[in-house]
Amino acid sequence: MAKDWQDNTDWDNWEYDPNDDGTGSSASQDEEETLIVKDANWNILKEGDTVAAIKDLKVKWAKDIKRWDKFPKIRLTDDEGLIESGKMVLKTEFFKKI
Repeated sequence: MAKDWQDNTDWDNWEYDPNDDGTGSSASQDEEETLIVKDANWNILKEGDTVAAIKDLKVKWAKDIKRWDKFPKIRLTDDEGLIESGKMVLKTEFFKKI
């Protein structure tokens, strides 16, 4: 039996837990993780907020986005760096909440 001399862990009976974060408590896969989406000024964005562009952005195959163009009723995506407005997917680093 191999034992760790520092914390007296029995390595022969050790099992791997992919959800273990090293703090001693394992998280359940059933728990839903809350995604926090923040704008360029680190304000928390929610579903249905209105955002405005903080600089001019060139867009391929569409009209360019000018500074202070507003995008109402945004939708959050699975990625914390992206939001949706209409048919466009926008990077949060170029928008601020109004």
